[in-house]
Amino acid sequence: MQKIGFIGLGIMGKPMSKNLLKAGYTLVVHDINRDAVGELVAAGAVSASTPREVAAQVPILITMLPNSPEVRDVVLGSGGVIEGILPGSLVIDMSSIDPLVSREIAAKLAEHGAGMLDAPVSGGEPKAIDGTLSIMVGGGQWDFEASQELLKAMGASVVRVGEIGAGNIAKLANQIIVALNIAAMSEALVFAAKAGVDPSLVYQAIRGGLAGSAVLDAKAPLVFARRFNPGFRLRLHIKDLTNALTAGHQVGAPLPLTESVLQTMQALAADGLGEADHGAIIRFYERLARTEIGSIIISGN
Repeated sequence: MQKIGFIGLGIMGKPMSKNLLKAGYTLVVHDINRDAVGELVAAGAVSASTPREVAAQVPILITMLPNSPEVRDVVLGSGGVIEGILPGSLVIDMSSIDPLVSREIAAKLAEHGAGMLDAPVSGGEPKAIDGTLSIMVGGGQWDFEASQELLKAMGASVVRVGEIGAGNIAKLANQIIVALNIAAMSEALVFAAKAGVDPSLVYQAIRGGLAGSAVLDAKAPLVFARRFNPGFRLRLHIKDLTNALTAGHQVGAPLPLTESVLQTMQALAADGLGEADHGAIIRFYERLARTEIGSIIISGN
């Protein structure tokens, strides 16, 4: 089975890399978190001390990092991937970053004879663990076809949406929809609670209709249980919406609802909730209404 490099073993990268091991791939891994590296080595991976060292050993290298600056540094910086990349190799960046940065990095890699796909994911930690992520891919058709089997070891849906950068445009569109769905859910459930109606029953009543969504079914049970431990951290969603606004300004696309939800998220982060799940958006509405939905659920229903 093919040898793959994997850089970035965080909340998403670690389970994704474990799924590659389960699928039979040989992994060379790197991360600044040595505990995460040790966990992967114990599962069968081989460690490398720098991104350059990873790149020198593999024909395909995956990066899964927090944001544009980290990806640029790991790929183009001192001791980076570009210093060890082999001609004909492929870098698959599965981070969620600025599409223009994806295009910049791809151009630099092309100068060294290497290709690139941007392939951000959706589904959060649960789907990273069970290997059912949605993967949105930008890049050349040949590179996409050559990497489909690899990507399907981590995701249930793998769709090429265009040339390099298109994957991150699709991911930003996804993040806009998710954020607005969570905000709408939060506003509606707090409204119901403030009006004295059990919000858990409102959820049951509306989930099968037009208002139902995967976001509603994923997040409503968690907010009723007051579970705000991160499946997807609020601060990372802030990063994604910030990138969306930047891209929107660049292409001339107005994003007023995105900007409003971003301000809500930033207010929560300022209150110390940046590491909470993005479902914590509901706490903003609860604070404004002075109502907590968990306290209004009617006993016996």
